[in-house]
Amino acid sequence: MNDEPGARRTPSVLDDPSIPGPLDRPTAIALLARADEEFAAGEFRDAARYYSRVVGYEEAAITGAALLGLGNVLFRLDRDDEAEATWEEVLKLPESPATYQAWRQVAATRVRNGDLRGAITAYREADRRAPAADKAEIANRLGWLAKETGDTRGARRQFARGRGGDSMPMLTYLIIAVTVVTTFTAWSAMEGNNAGPIYDALELNKAALASGEYWRLFTVTLVHAPPSFGYIHLATNMYALYLVGPIVEQIYGWPRMLMMYLVAAAAASTASFLFTPESSVGASGAIFGLFGVVFAVSRTHHPMLDRRSRSLIRQVGMLIAINLVIGFSLGGTIDNAAHIGGLVAGLWLGFLLVPSNVPTLASMWQAPTGNPSTGDPRMRNVLQALGVLALVVAIAVGLVVGRRSYQQAGQSSIVSVAGVEVDGRP
Repeated sequence: MNDEPGARRTPSVLDDPSIPGPLDRPTAIALLARADEEFAAGEFRDAARYYSRVVGYEEAAITGAALLGLGNVLFRLDRDDEAEATWEEVLKLPESPATYQAWRQVAATRVRNGDLRGAITAYREADRRAPAADKAEIANRLGWLAKETGDTRGARRQFARGRGGDSMPMLTYLIIAVTVVTTFTAWSAMEGNNAGPIYDALELNKAALASGEYWRLFTVTLVHAPPSFGYIHLATNMYALYLVGPIVEQIYGWPRMLMMYLVAAAAASTASFLFTPESSVGASGAIFGLFGVVFAVSRTHHPMLDRRSRSLIRQVGMLIAINLVIGFSLGGTIDNAAHIGGLVAGLWLGFLLVPSNVPTLASMWQAPTGNPSTGDPRMRNVLQALGVLALVVAIAVGLVVGRRSYQQAGQSSIVSVAGVEVDGRP
């Protein structure tokens, strides 16, 4: 018996990877660990034997890790063409953690071989899969490649991303353009002192909202006060959006920024519906939401931003406080409920959502594998989605409460725009 004293132990595949036979999952993982140890010790040929033994295992993630390691060994042995071919085999497998690293290795190999356009393609694929902490580095490499291939504009854009910025916050500019055009169109459609059809369709008319016209939660941001006060109203709001919008877009990307803008607008409109009987217009509630996002994310997640953004972030708390003081000092001419509703929603979103487009202070530290403090990304995404859903539910509850209160009161509302009476219709 092999377990008797002095008996010779039967060699296992961990001792001799040339031993044939199927592998179970624990053995395959153990072989990978042994290969990594040999590689770290500089025993590249032994590492290659262990990696090769795992190649072909039925689980794509394990085979991908083995091929990635084998490619690294071949590269260290100066067999560059074979290394690149091995990394490309990883790319033929279903997505796994090795896919990102394989794209990076392929990109670096193409740079060494002078295939700069091929390297750009590979780095873009890597960028799609990169963790936030690596995106700045990849952006800088893409910037250098774009410059080398004559794409000056692309190089500036990528270098801006590498610094934590984006040269063109297109969503912010689009929102500003649509808001300005819609407001001027509403002014041109006014009928004397009457608001006109565009105001009728888009303003936050509380009676219409109570009757189920829920689009007004969002369209209120597109129109501003009539020209007597509206030039100042529109200009101040659009300038504030011009300042804060690019920062939010830089931190989260345009899809999340759009979601934040719309949710903050809905929260602001709901708060106004609950506490302010007069109808109102303007984007300030949604913009307060973006300021809330920036204030919360800067103190919770500490995103790594460019100098201009950092300078503005340091002033956000003071700007919020000043605007709230001004709002309350002007009494009924400012919809303070909308400002506070948007601000609270923005603070919640900024606290809840981890930046997706820039590295954070936490992501710059590489925690040991398996450390619970790093968290499960899938669980984090689920918790973030539940947090956003909770905010949406709170807005829906607010609308239900406001609608019931409005219907029970049965009161008529004076329709006004920024505190200026437009007409006397109920």
